Amino acid sequence: MQIDLNSDLGESFGKYKIGLDEEVLKQVTSANIACGFHAGDPTVMKNTVALALQNQTAIGAHPGFHDLQGFGRRKIEMAPAEIEALVQYQVGALAAFVPGHRLHHVKAHGALYNLAAKDRQVADAVVAGIKAADEQTVVYGLANSELIKSAKAAGMKFAQEAFADRNYEADGSLVSRSKENAIITDPAIAAKRVVKMIQDQAITAVNGDVLPTAIDSICVHGDNQAAISLVKRIREALTKEGISITSQL
Repeated sequence: MQIDLNSDLGESFGKYKIGLDEEVLKQVTSANIACGFHAGDPTVMKNTVALALQNQTAIGAHPGFHDLQGFGRRKIEMAPAEIEALVQYQVGALAAFVPGHRLHHVKAHGALYNLAAKDRQVADAVVAGIKAADEQTVVYGLANSELIKSAKAAGMKFAQEAFADRNYEADGSLVSRSKENAIITDPAIAAKRVVKMIQDQAITAVNGDVLPTAIDSICVHGDNQAAISLVKRIREALTKEGISITSQL
């Protein structure tokens, strides 16, 4: 058995530092780097790519809505063609900082990620933007989501993602951050959940429902102060269970 560990990084901006990128990059196998629209700026993008290369971490773009103030977590009404261009632009911007201009993957951020998980029209627009930028890129998306279905239909490589530090609703969507039980901060609980997810190929919703789910990658958020403890505990648990940690999906 094997699994990829990914984290959303490069979300600092100017003089404002967000996240624990230097430490998280030592623990994960894939980095989703903000592209300047919901977070990050050109210098942060360049420096985060350099850090990822130093740690031999697979580099991916993390495009979102153009919403710095709301950190990309607010829905913005856009036509599919606009979403396609939005994604293509951001993927291309990050690729410019990568040797050979080739990215390993693309994972949408925040509200765009959640919309693409449920709305096939949005999902198709996101996938079209990724494909236009680089048709060899792996599409990361919420397991069993519309985005994964869209990637399949478009003939794109894809990775089905589950979250170590987020709870799930009965329909397989993430519990809204507005709810108290949305985020898991206890490293022991997170590690136990991740091992069970991978071994069972299923996630358990907050109501107790078990949802069969093929899982290729596990996300740990880098802007969480518990991120280092979480990912270290998860790595230890996976190693103990003989589960290989790799970005080679």
